[in-house]
Amino acid sequence: MATPEQVIVGYNDAVHAVRQRVETFARLAWLGAGSWRDADIDRLVRLIVPRVQAGQVLTAQLTSAYLASLETVRTGERVAPALVSRDVVTTARGVPAEDVYRRPAVTMYTALSNGAQVKDAIEQGVNRLVSLVGTDHQLAKTSQARSSLTGRGFTYMRRTLTGRENCALCAIASTQRYRVQNLMPIHPGCDCGVDTVEAGSDPGQVLEPERLETIHAAIENEFGGTDRGARYLDGGNSRSDLLDLVTVHEHGEYGPTLAWREQHFTGPDALN
Repeated sequence: MATPEQVIVGYNDAVHAVRQRVETFARLAWLGAGSWRDADIDRLVRLIVPRVQAGQVLTAQLTSAYLASLETVRTGERVAPALVSRDVVTTARGVPAEDVYRRPAVTMYTALSNGAQVKDAIEQGVNRLVSLVGTDHQLAKTSQARSSLTGRGFTYMRRTLTGRENCALCAIASTQRYRVQNLMPIHPGCDCGVDTVEAGSDPGQVLEPERLETIHAAIENEFGGTDRGARYLDGGNSRSDLLDLVTVHEHGEYGPTLAWREQHFTGPDALN
């Protein structure tokens, strides 16, 4: 029988492969368009959105099977995967996908209006597109994980690091436990996985104090000084309480989103 660690690695590799395939398709479709007028963008949206949603459903199915397998390995009792709702995992943003996937064009047009070269503006647009695809797959993952874990009676979860898109903030957060209903505080580009914390128990906020110290040692090695409050990572913030620096903000589309406490999102009022 596989170990929990093998199950986690296998799952992270599988969902990464799905995300990578869809991101590659979207990038090639955008760069191969040749023209990016309104009618061209409409065509690209019709081409890309179904692929993104198919990837989201597959990601959710893999997530459901993974969590069931993980619990089976740990308990020795066969656990059936939870059902996947296509509508739920493809609408986590609360914004029509057709509107979301016009945003890369807005990014490109804005860059052009600000004097960017055409090549650079196109690249800014495709970078926005790839970010949207990645975030939508992460939202499908977290949406299904929340549903699966809640259905099995889990209260707490933790993040697992894949070693691909993990920043220092992810690494710090992976040493903590979070409530399932806040699953998963993310940031754009994040690809963290999810693991369970034993049902019916609360191990406390910090799960791995030794690894947290290792992260601080890496900061010291990088910046030439120690700072247990992670002030270097937080732009020189004077506070020294790590748990006071890392927080969860409510993002209008992503939901609970991991961030430094002083970071805030641009909302509709500011855009108007």
